[in-house]
Amino acid sequence: MDKSNKSDRKNTDDTAKAMQDIPSDLTNMEALSQYLKSSAGARQGRSIPPLEKWHPEQVMDMDLVIKANGEWWHEGTHMTRESLVSLFATILWKEDQGGKAEYFLKTPVQKLRIKVEDAPLLINDVGIVNEEGVSWLEFSTSTGDVVRLDPKHPIELRTFYTDSKDDSYTHNDADEQIRPYMMVRNGLEALIGRNAFYHLTDIGTLSEQAGTTILTLKSGGQEYQLSMPEDE
Repeated sequence: MDKSNKSDRKNTDDTAKAMQDIPSDLTNMEALSQYLKSSAGARQGRSIPPLEKWHPEQVMDMDLVIKANGEWWHEGTHMTRESLVSLFATILWKEDQGGKAEYFLKTPVQKLRIKVEDAPLLINDVGIVNEEGVSWLEFSTSTGDVVRLDPKHPIELRTFYTDSKDDSYTHNDADEQIRPYMMVRNGLEALIGRNAFYHLTDIGTLSEQAGTTILTLKSGGQEYQLSMPEDE
């Protein structure tokens, strides 16, 4: 038997053992945390598990809300442990149900339905990375994702309706805002935070076209344009 076959068999055996070790109920926050920590080690450093390969039949609700400002709240309590939030963010999963998005924390045995007020991820940093003579715009989320602006990870401006007075994008009582979003992974989008977006406008080039302000961004040798909304 060659080394590749031995490796495949070992991976199969490890997967089978891991499946046997999964608790039957992961709705408990502590049980879910312990499972994710143990399984992360088995993935040999992979930050995101193979969610697309998991097809759990059991669906349950978890009292967890990702608020419009990116905060995570569990059973009415703000989750302030960044390491725990980042850990749970690795199993975020999105599904479209009749044109409406539903969000879950997905494990091999359960899908835990959660509430997301806006985007499930939040980008809080953006910078320029030079690689082999090519400059890229690189974005980082508050939960550890790193993504570059390219055709698979575009930025889009969309209208968001809110009545939250604690939202960092709210200047007054208006409930309609234009917000920037970026595709990250598995159909999950991230809201680009206000400070990160201000930095993005400094990095890019602003111009006027037919009375509209255009933000032009360069990344990976390509240009991307965003039509900026007028200030009210």
